[in-house]
Order: sequence, then structure tokens, then C-alpha cells
Amino acid sequence: MGFMLRVRLASFFAGAAAAGAAGGFFLYKDYKLAHDSMALQVKGLQEHVDARYKALDKRLATLEDQKTSETAQDVGMPSD
Repeated sequence: MGFMLRVRLASFFAGAAAAGAAGGFFLYKDYKLAHDSMALQVKGLQEHVDARYKALDKRLATLEDQKTSETAQDVGMPSD
């Protein structure tokens, strides 16, 4: 009876170890998939924000150029 108990316990623990390894692998794979998906979304958002920032920076430069040209025209005009 003792021999069979040891064989059954060994089989149980071997199965538990295999199931734990398989479960860990699937959890790791799921984690990596979720991480890659989130990283891709953040990258897209970052590119969108960078594009908007560059557009706003270009618009600000244009407005500053207009302001300096208007100031130069105002300075060139005589006061009434």
C-alpha cells in the first residue's frame, strides 16, 4: 500500500508541476500580448500628439511672424 501511495503522490505532483508550467506560460503569453497591444496604442497616441504639437508650433511661429510684421508696419507709420 505504501508503494502505491508514493507512486500516486509522485504522479499527482508531476501533473501539478506540468499544469503550473503550462498555466504560467499561457499567463506570460497573455501578458505579453496585452502589453504589446497597449504599447501600440500608446505609440499611436504619442505620434498623434506629436503631430498636433508640431502643427501648433508652426501656427505659433506664423502668428509671431504676422505680429512682428504688423508691429514693423505700425512703427513705420507716422503718429497722428
